[in-house]
Amino acid sequence: MTVEKIEVLVVGAGQAGLAMSEHLGNAGVPHLVLERNRIAERWRSERWDSLVANGPAWHDRFPGMLFSDTDPDGFPPKDGVADYFAAYAEMINAPIRCGVDVTKVERYRDRPGFRVETSAGEIEAAYVVAATGPFQVPVIPPIVPEDAGITQLHSSAYKNPAQLPDGATLVIGAGSSGVQIADEILSAGKPVFLSVGPHHRPPRSYRGRDFVWWLGVLGKWDAEPDSASTEHVTIAVSGAHGGHTVDFRRLAAKGMTLVGRTTSYQDGVLGFAPDIADNIRNGDANYLSLLDEADAFIARNGLDLPEEPDARDILPDPDCMTDPLSELDLKKAGVTSIVWATGFTTDFSWLKVNAFDENGRPKHNRGISAERGVYFLGLPWLSQR
Repeated sequence: MTVEKIEVLVVGAGQAGLAMSEHLGNAGVPHLVLERNRIAERWRSERWDSLVANGPAWHDRFPGMLFSDTDPDGFPPKDGVADYFAAYAEMINAPIRCGVDVTKVERYRDRPGFRVETSAGEIEAAYVVAATGPFQVPVIPPIVPEDAGITQLHSSAYKNPAQLPDGATLVIGAGSSGVQIADEILSAGKPVFLSVGPHHRPPRSYRGRDFVWWLGVLGKWDAEPDSASTEHVTIAVSGAHGGHTVDFRRLAAKGMTLVGRTTSYQDGVLGFAPDIADNIRNGDANYLSLLDEADAFIARNGLDLPEEPDARDILPDPDCMTDPLSELDLKKAGVTSIVWATGFTTDFSWLKVNAFDENGRPKHNRGISAERGVYFLGLPWLSQR
C-alpha cells in the first residue's frame, strides 16, 4: 500500500493549528493539517450554550480577518468563534483534512522522519507539530464518588440550567468558566454554592480600556516564562452580558453562597478549606494592583482617559466570608448536582517520542521540543504569557 508523504504534519485545526498552517503556507512549506472532528469542534460541542469569548473581538482574532458579525468591542458567541475559525481556514486555503484521528507518531528507526498512524491510513512526515492545545481531557478531582447519588458533570458537558435536576447546585472552581456558569444557574432561579480557590481577578475594563489592552501596554503579555510565572493561576473574567468585572461579593449579594476550596467528602458531607476570605481578598489585591499600574501609566504618558474612582469601591464582606462554611451536608442543603469547573489536562499519549519529562509534560524551548523534528504550539507560556 502506498504511504502518503508530507514535509510537515500539523495535528489539530484549532487556533494554533490554523496559525501554523498560515505561516507554513506563507513560507511555501508543504504541509497537511489533520483534525479529528470539525474545525474548532470543542467550541461547538464542549462548551455551554451561552458562552462568549472572554476577550473583545478586536483582540481575540487573527491578524488577517475581523469578526464580521460582532462589534470590535463586543464578545463573539461560541458558535461565532467556531464559524470564524472555519472561515479563516478557507480564506488562507489551509490544507485541512477533518474527521481524521492521529493515533500514533513514532520516529523511524532506519531513516529520518516520522511514521504517523491515523484513522485514515499511514503517513510519513519529516516534521510533526503538535497543535492540540492544553484543553484536551476534562479534570474532575477524585473527591465525590460516582455512586454518591448526586448528578456530577464537568463544565465541558454543561449546556444550560435546564439540564440540571431540581434543587441546588454546587459549582466547584471559580475561574472564568465556573463564575459564568454559577451566575447563569443562579439567574435561572436555582440556589447555588460556589467553591472559590486562589485566582486573579482583573477588571473587565478600566478608564475606558479593556483589561487585555492594559496587559498589552503594561508589557504583561510579553512576560517571559520562569519557575514562578509558568504556574497556572485561575483567571476570573467574563465577557457575558456585554462584559463585566467579576465580583464575588456582588454574587453573594444576589444570593449565591461562597465557600472555600473543596477538599473532602464523607457520607454525603463535603469539607471546605478555611480560605474563602483569603482567596477573595488576594483576588482583590490583584485587581487593585492592576488599577494602580494603569493609573501610573496614564500619568507617566500624559494620556487623557476618564477617571473611574468607583472602580475601587469594594462591597462589604458577606456573611459567607466572615462566617464561612467548613462543611456542607449535600442532602440537607438540597444540593442535587455538582458542576466541576476544574479545568483540563493534556493528552499526548499518541506522541511516542522522547519529548516529555518524567511527569509527562512536554520538554521544549519556545515550542522546539527535546525530540528533533517535533514541535509544540498552543501551550500556555509557550514562549511568553
